[in-house]
Amino acid sequence: MINKILRSIITLLAVIGGFVVSSHLVPLLSEVLGEDLLHNTVADIAVATIVSLIVGGVIFGIIGYLVAPYFIRYLWRIIDWVEARLNKMPVYDVLAGSIGMAIGLILSNLLGSAFLHIPYVGSYVPGILSIILGYLGINIAIRKRSEFVTLLEAIPWIGRDKDKGKDKDKDKAPPQYKILDTSVIIDGRIADICQSGFIEGTLLIPSFVLEELQHIADSSDLLKRNRGRRGLDILNRIQKELGMYVQISNRDFEDIAEVDSKLVKLAQVLQGKIITNDYNLNKVAEIQGVSVLNINELSNAVKPVVLPGEEMVVHVVKDGKEFGQGVAYLDDGTMIVVDGGKKHMGETIGVMVTSVLQTAAGRMIFAKPKLIERGA
Repeated sequence: MINKILRSIITLLAVIGGFVVSSHLVPLLSEVLGEDLLHNTVADIAVATIVSLIVGGVIFGIIGYLVAPYFIRYLWRIIDWVEARLNKMPVYDVLAGSIGMAIGLILSNLLGSAFLHIPYVGSYVPGILSIILGYLGINIAIRKRSEFVTLLEAIPWIGRDKDKGKDKDKDKAPPQYKILDTSVIIDGRIADICQSGFIEGTLLIPSFVLEELQHIADSSDLLKRNRGRRGLDILNRIQKELGMYVQISNRDFEDIAEVDSKLVKLAQVLQGKIITNDYNLNKVAEIQGVSVLNINELSNAVKPVVLPGEEMVVHVVKDGKEFGQGVAYLDDGTMIVVDGGKKHMGETIGVMVTSVLQTAAGRMIFAKPKLIERGA
């Protein structure tokens, strides 16, 4: 329906344009062909004018009607492109760009009036200045928005209003953003942590993380596809079943290619914390002064403390790297290296802890069978 209306409007504008062009052709023909040809009688002039207007309107109208679908198609493409760009921009960037464009257009109008008296090109200068200064106004206002806000705060009445707002909202704490990366979403343990109530504030999901998850979920590799779909299911569970406040951030940094670098930049801008289980991202974020909540560190921290001399019952499942060693696991995945446990492989035995080693990858427990400790 909207396309038909646009096509009708374009056709009507083309007809009006044809009338305007035809009305200028009659005096031009009279000058070229001579006054006697078109000014013999008033009737001749009237007929010539009417015929030229009708012919011009019909020709231009047909052209406008035929060209309108192509014009409408490109118009919708431009609108979709502008809408996509605006959706990725924060609200304050849109406002700053609008103010900058308005200032640029005002300046172009003031400067363009000085060129109107120049022959031939004077009427085109204001349009060119409007495009150039409007574009410059948008870019400069967005890039210098922080200085622009500081300048507004320096105005007395605006500064006083801001102070009043601070007095009213001084008890309101700013939102504490917890930014999730792709690895921790796919891992899935974040949902259990949210369910336990240990995560507070707003969970922020950047749009580029969602795009990466969708790309993994659409992968031709079965394992990657299952991991991506698991991540999307985890997000759905966090938002709908667990009642957590999940916010999608459309902010993107097009000059940065890596997703991890974008996460760090976003955390710096929003003063938020990154939740991850990626060791490399953890180190890079800490170097740049960004707080990180590492799921693996949390998992190691909540594991039960085991002291040398304690006894436990384990099931030896495989042999170790060193001669005669056996390997067992606790319910939380902690590895237990049993010295002399190779001969007990496949058996459930009692062991005594000899030492505990804490590494970046987790905790390792070294033990010996109780029979050996007792000298049996």
